[in-house]
Amino acid sequence: MLSIKGQVIERLLQGAFICRTTDEDGWRFLTIPGNRDEVDNYLGQLNRQVATVGAGGQGEVFFCGYRQLGDAERKVIGQQFRDICQALTPLAEWLVLVQEAAAQDAPLTEGTPVRLNALQTVIEDTPAFREQLARISHYRLFGSNSPTVDNQLKLVFRRLCELGYLIRPNPEKQIYLATGKLDYLYEVIRFIDEAEGLSLEAQAEVASQGQLL
Repeated sequence: MLSIKGQVIERLLQGAFICRTTDEDGWRFLTIPGNRDEVDNYLGQLNRQVATVGAGGQGEVFFCGYRQLGDAERKVIGQQFRDICQALTPLAEWLVLVQEAAAQDAPLTEGTPVRLNALQTVIEDTPAFREQLARISHYRLFGSNSPTVDNQLKLVFRRLCELGYLIRPNPEKQIYLATGKLDYLYEVIRFIDEAEGLSLEAQAEVASQGQLL
């Protein structure tokens, strides 16, 4: 049986984002500087390192990054970045939908609960939200062909769990938790926004307002 350090290393190398929500034991292990140094030293032999996103403390998220970038590493990172960019529009629209439907001032962050049944009720009662969900669910990322809100939502949530953006702690309940991978997604959006001058946040706000008019 692997030690906690071994489990953490294995998960990091598998591409996991370790946060308090998805793996509290692993997360607590990495918040101790000495433990993190040990993991970092081991990963260094593989040209990897412990990378983080988030504000630190309770909101810190750990993942595996490269120490030095050669041609092979750049190729891997480039493909990962393209994959995220291809999924960016449906993910961003879903996040806007959840935020608006829940009347929240801030977007989902790690540990935030999302109650599927409550969300479904609001969407079914609001034509603009129903239209948004139908469009989102038909993106290739989700691939829904269903005309019903119930099936569209369940498929989207199942897919988001598969992608690691949500977890469902209790299979008996329709309550999901946002994971630290969302914080990584926000970092990617900010990077694109700053690097390309796209003003994504402003555009998303304008688009959202336009859809609700």
